[in-house]
Amino acid sequence: MTDRDYLSKRLIVLLAATSALGPSATQILLPAVPAIRQDFAVSDDVAQLTLSLSMAAIALGTLTYGPLSDKYGRKPIIMLGLLITVAGSLLCALAGTIETLIAGRFVQAFGAAVGLVLARAIVRDVYGPAESARVIATLVMVMVVIPMISPAVGGELLVRFGWQATGTAIAVFSMVMLAMIGFSLPETLKESVPFEGLGSMLRTFGNLFSSRVFTGYAFCVSFVSVVFFSFIAAGPEIVVSVMGRPANEYGYYFIMMPGGFMAGSYIARHFGMRLHGDRLMLIGMTIAIVGICLAFALQLAGYRHPLALFAPISLTVLGNGITLPSAQAAAINQFPKLAGSASGLTGFLQMTLSAAAAQLVAAVYNGTAYPLLLIMLTASILSLISFRLGVGLRNTGLAARSDVHDHAGSADSRS
Repeated sequence: MTDRDYLSKRLIVLLAATSALGPSATQILLPAVPAIRQDFAVSDDVAQLTLSLSMAAIALGTLTYGPLSDKYGRKPIIMLGLLITVAGSLLCALAGTIETLIAGRFVQAFGAAVGLVLARAIVRDVYGPAESARVIATLVMVMVVIPMISPAVGGELLVRFGWQATGTAIAVFSMVMLAMIGFSLPETLKESVPFEGLGSMLRTFGNLFSSRVFTGYAFCVSFVSVVFFSFIAAGPEIVVSVMGRPANEYGYYFIMMPGGFMAGSYIARHFGMRLHGDRLMLIGMTIAIVGICLAFALQLAGYRHPLALFAPISLTVLGNGITLPSAQAAAINQFPKLAGSASGLTGFLQMTLSAAAAQLVAAVYNGTAYPLLLIMLTASILSLISFRLGVGLRNTGLAARSDVHDHAGSADSRS
């Protein structure tokens, strides 16, 4: 077996599991948010901080881990992040107040962010710009399996043991991943980039933002993520409080969401070598908007069954699954020598905007699905606008595949 075969099989699975840790830690507690609100006798906005502040912590983590990994290597930084995740998860399991739980979720999410950033950077270390989008699509398709079942697991843990058991579950998973990475993950960083403190990091991010194309792709990725995280912020409350369904039932309906994302990622992987990435993104964004409009139509027609909400939104998530891998790879490929920083900055924008949207959803919630759907539709339209303003019309499927190499080459010269 060659080194390349090893990387394309075992390592991709390992990276996918590490990437899944952040979404899993975020989503496993979702069915318990109404119960946490009741247990601690707090308002919806305060209970929602267990989600939105954890997303903000992921944003902060993605901003931090990228530059550190560009200097110190991918493997030691991943192991550091996993240790932080274990500490935060144990704090969640032992939380006796809402403040302690929120703090534990923040630490947990900050640590778990490491996989989201460095898995993509490692893929970019190993694979060239033309192939990295296809490999990231494979990675994403595999990694959604664990987050797909985490709300269902969280719902069952809530019913059987209480919401504190979710912290224990993430701590155990993190320790298993820490051991596997310690024994199995090779270092992929070939040439370290000097890290000279906060000022240097900000200058690096400024250089990234100076690229209109990078900015367009990065904000496209971010608004696509807002669509998904807005739904997971409001979905449990709508299912439990409005539709009168039990918390664990939400977890089973939620499986449709990552299932749709997995299908979209498979489509992106299958057609990634036939269609230009920008054409795939346009197709995905169009499908996403159609799904949200269909959900609006079903709500206006008076359908209140969970399937009337989850089925069309799963179509939206399918579209996002088509868009996201190509957009993430395209953003990172603009600056190959700064793959860690580019991945980190993209992740920071994703989670910052998603955290703000999650808190906004809680603030405007009025006992119906309409505010949620309006925010999701707005984000979908903004993702399309960001793409058009940043990338323009030059790569919408009419350009040759060689354009990808051209962008990477020009980015190399700039960096």
